[in-house]
Amino acid sequence: MTEKTVKYEEKEEYEMGILDRVSDRLIESFASFITLFRKDWKRKNQSRIKEWKLMAYSINRSPPTLLGLFIVIVYLFFGIFGPYLVTWPYDFFPVNYNVSSQLAHPGSSYFLNVTTIQNGYIIHYTTNVYYPLGSDTYGRDLLSILLAGARTALVLDIFIILIGPTMGIILGLISGYYGGKIDELIMRITDMFLAFPGLILAIALSAVLPGRIQSFLNAHVWAQTFVLKLFALHPRDVNNLGKLLAVFVALVIVWWPGYARVTRGSTLTEKENPYVEAARAIGLPKRTILFRHILPNIIGPILVMITMDFGGIILTEAGLSFLGLGAVPPIPDWGNLINQGSQYFPQAWWLVAFPGLVIITVVLGWNLLGDGLRDVLDPRTRRSLEFKLKKKTKGGEANA
Repeated sequence: MTEKTVKYEEKEEYEMGILDRVSDRLIESFASFITLFRKDWKRKNQSRIKEWKLMAYSINRSPPTLLGLFIVIVYLFFGIFGPYLVTWPYDFFPVNYNVSSQLAHPGSSYFLNVTTIQNGYIIHYTTNVYYPLGSDTYGRDLLSILLAGARTALVLDIFIILIGPTMGIILGLISGYYGGKIDELIMRITDMFLAFPGLILAIALSAVLPGRIQSFLNAHVWAQTFVLKLFALHPRDVNNLGKLLAVFVALVIVWWPGYARVTRGSTLTEKENPYVEAARAIGLPKRTILFRHILPNIIGPILVMITMDFGGIILTEAGLSFLGLGAVPPIPDWGNLINQGSQYFPQAWWLVAFPGLVIITVVLGWNLLGDGLRDVLDPRTRRSLEFKLKKKTKGGEANA
């Protein structure tokens, strides 16, 4: 009877934690969801799914990135559901309140006299209103305004990012790929916008546009309805939408040039690679080369910029509202609260402290998340992070 020697090869595995298993489940569920619409997508993209999992493992081991992700998730939750969590008598419309509750200190309570009509009868009663974070100059509950104001900030964030950077990315791709006169024309227009300080240009546009936008809304009822539902506002706010949308248009115009410049520089480098030459040689359409070959390979730095700019947009919009150019009451807005508080500081310190703390926290969350994504999307730093995740199984030999 002969003796066999079995050798065990040394293998590399990843140390799996609870967060890793959760992220694996989420990624697998997402891949299965895509497969419902694109047949065999999961099977054909196993390498891509594995890459997503490795990126998730790196994020799971970065406490600052996890903190930023948690803050962003909370912000998104209140941005979506915040206005619906505010119920009467904590509505943020000033008509509902009496004069005695104006500038109520945090933790104070006031009695509110209410008159309603039910079944044809006029009913008078008194209810107690508690202000955990105090009230503003109109007597509105500050916590309610902060919750509802998250919707205003989130909608502006999403639509400005969807329109401004998208326009800049498209122009940057066209400019970098085609070159020549097209490149000169696009870049000189970009230089014209970059020559003005962004905040100054936004202030000028926010001061000029409200009247024109309000006239358009007054002439188109469907536009009024869409904007009111988008921001979760009451029809009584329709006459104040012009100033709010003026900030949106101003920031869209201000935000695209930086993306055009970055995308053009990356495209100039990327279009010289052999895979682009091969795509040209087999006769692929230029739009396919731009959006299916070049863009995915330069999207990393752009995604980091977008993540950082979510916080930048919140700061800029709050700054414009602080100057009186953004949303006006009763539309809930964080910057407008600080504007009110500045007139009564330090008497009404809570009008500055709590909205300022919310803005700082949300911007910090986006910045921490952006820093983490920059490390994950950079192949060099991500590989070093992945190396730390690996553990080696013991090798050896055994007799059988």
